[in-house]
Amino acid sequence: MKIGITCYPTYGGSGAVATELGIALARRGHEIHFITYQQPFRLPSFLPRIYFHEVDVGRYPLFEYPPYDLALAVRMHEVVQAHDLDLLHCHYAIPHATSAWIAKEMLRPNRPDMRFVTTLHGTDITIVGQDPSFRPITKFSIEKSDGLTAVSRYLQTETLTTFGCTACRIEVIPNFIDPEVYDRSRYTSILDEQVDSGTKVLMHVSNFRPVKRVKDVVRIFARVNERLPSVLVMVGDGPDRVDAEAEARALGLSDKVFFLGKIEAVAPLLAGADLFLLPSGSESFGLSALEALATGVPVVGSNAGGLPEVVRQGETGALCPVGDVDAMSAAAIEILADRDRWEAMSQCGASDARERFSLETIVAEYEAFYEYTLARPSAAERAAQPNPTLAT
Repeated sequence: MKIGITCYPTYGGSGAVATELGIALARRGHEIHFITYQQPFRLPSFLPRIYFHEVDVGRYPLFEYPPYDLALAVRMHEVVQAHDLDLLHCHYAIPHATSAWIAKEMLRPNRPDMRFVTTLHGTDITIVGQDPSFRPITKFSIEKSDGLTAVSRYLQTETLTTFGCTACRIEVIPNFIDPEVYDRSRYTSILDEQVDSGTKVLMHVSNFRPVKRVKDVVRIFARVNERLPSVLVMVGDGPDRVDAEAEARALGLSDKVFFLGKIEAVAPLLAGADLFLLPSGSESFGLSALEALATGVPVVGSNAGGLPEVVRQGETGALCPVGDVDAMSAAAIEILADRDRWEAMSQCGASDARERFSLETIVAEYEAFYEYTLARPSAAERAAQPNPTLAT
């Protein structure tokens, strides 16, 4: 197949998943065309059967905010025509699915069979899509998609409930990991020179947005450090990093909390970690938690959103109520203080991640979903049928 992929190319889970999916599909013989405003951050300079098409947003004095969604639609239209793509795969409903629908309408005279599928990742539904300014266009873009996937059952339910898309069929295809990349035995911990042996390493990886509750991460670590010699490694960057740094200073832990900023390859760091902290207010899936588990790092986090679909309570980690720093701290100490318990969780986490979320398994699910979408009636054709709900 010839597949166009549009995603946010910058640092973040959805962009990483979309890029890794494209790379994996190319390895399986498909032709992949990334269409976005800059080269995805996880995409090397060249790989066979992978092409990058930059969206040029022209500067015109009339536009205070250049219309990226329209420029993207035009670029999609051009790439589909020039390379005879079979379908477009959009990661995030807006503006990507919206632009794909416009491109499809532009292509209709010459390519009435054109299809596009949309993968819902989380904030496009739980935050942006529920803003009154965007809710109608988000619902429209979801319903106009020829195929829909969500990264968790939680997000599938949230979408159907929030937008009332009664005629929508949403397949759950979870995020994935490459078992080779997250094989702990491949790495010598790069933290060894900075951390004494016998010191526990707690880690957090995120975009440091408010929903990640990074101050809670520091507070949990503070309680653990009172009981066990430990350090905290914070990977990523974002608006709440300053607050987390201030919290570490206020608690007298500046020399034990390391803020490393944005790092693309987190597997070598995770290989040196003993525990992963993810006390988010909500997680549509929890890709960073999955990456930790695949590396054999137990997870302590919030019992919220899609995270319970990734972390097995009591087997690969511990999940507690959002904001319950005391409970998360106690769970962390219990895991770290019992070597046998840690070993069991580490082995179970790595095995479970490989069994349920391996790259090869999930990419095959996407291939099957593409074929299904291309074979069924389009969204417009289904809507025209007497009972569109049954037509899904």
